[in-house]
Amino acid sequence: MSTALVMLLAAACALSVANVYYAQPLLDAIGREFRMDEAAIGIVVTATQLGCAIALLFVVPLGDLLDRRRLMLAQLGLLVLALGAVALSANTPWLLAGMVVLGLLGTAMTQGLLALSAALAAPSERGRVVGAAQGGVVIGLLLARTLAGAVADLWGWRAVYLVSACLSAVLALVLARWLPRRRLPRAELRYGALLRSVFVLLATERVLRVRGMIALLMFAAFSAFWTALVLPLSAPPHSLSHTAVGAFGLVGVVGVLMAARAGRLADSGQGQKTTAAGLALLCLAWAPIAFLDQSLWALALGVLVLDVAMQALHVTNQTMIFSISAQAHSRLVGGYMMFYAVGSGLGSIASTAVYARAGWLGVCALGAGISLAALLFWAATAPRKASRLRGTPGQARI
Repeated sequence: MSTALVMLLAAACALSVANVYYAQPLLDAIGREFRMDEAAIGIVVTATQLGCAIALLFVVPLGDLLDRRRLMLAQLGLLVLALGAVALSANTPWLLAGMVVLGLLGTAMTQGLLALSAALAAPSERGRVVGAAQGGVVIGLLLARTLAGAVADLWGWRAVYLVSACLSAVLALVLARWLPRRRLPRAELRYGALLRSVFVLLATERVLRVRGMIALLMFAAFSAFWTALVLPLSAPPHSLSHTAVGAFGLVGVVGVLMAARAGRLADSGQGQKTTAAGLALLCLAWAPIAFLDQSLWALALGVLVLDVAMQALHVTNQTMIFSISAQAHSRLVGGYMMFYAVGSGLGSIASTAVYARAGWLGVCALGAGISLAALLFWAATAPRKASRLRGTPGQARI
């Protein structure tokens, strides 16, 4: 794959995934306008994750059946409309419905682009290409929090979604012009059979189940952190602006570099070592994060460690599952990311509920406990050395 095409796919991933996360640094402003208390405001993020789950079940698998280029352009057009609907929301039900649709389309676009990246890449470079595309996802996460905070401080939270609608329209024009028209392997299945086959893959592919469960736990921890972070930072004694809160996302830029490196390690069969290191870092990140009230520098260090761990784990997981079948990339990523949606939704609603009762240290205890559970799960399911020597090369990289 040419560098220009890889960069285009990464940029498209960034702009697509950002739509799923704009709400996180805006929760306090949204909560005030719609009169939601701290314990309930997490439902805004959970609504977005519900949309993610619907997309992963019913929309993302279509990439294995339909022309991916046309599918993504159609999704982008609908995304522009959904962003406008959220910006104009007049009451809580309208807002939540818009967030569900936004989560659906943003997720369908992002995961479709990741599956397309894997399909266009040669097997020997798949980890590198997926790592680059995932690097775009990291940039999107950073843009979401930083851009949302800055725009909200200038023009209010609704302007964030209007700006994103304009960016999405531009992206549609660019992809229509430059995305290659290439015939890719497709599944010879009807839509109903295609959807059922996602669950067949979950039932038959141990790699997918193990990596999916790791994703559920690590994204629950990640979402618990980012959903609750705006609450203590926007309150005294910090009283930070939305711009300042969003700027903490910039600390995670190192995660982009880690994503590419993790992909190369997975290509060389080092996925288990990367997983062990990533989960260990995920557990350690909560120690400096717990000192938020005493030091924002400690918080920044914790954010850095958290993002590096997350990107290393996520790219390793994706590289491993994409090696299962070239004709099932969309269904594989859909099945894998269903675990992500469940974990993110549960983490979001749990963190705001815990914060309302136990404060920031309660959120840190929640995140650390989930991270430790992920590490213990990996240790219990990781193949032993003897079984790796007896297994096939594909099995050795579970």
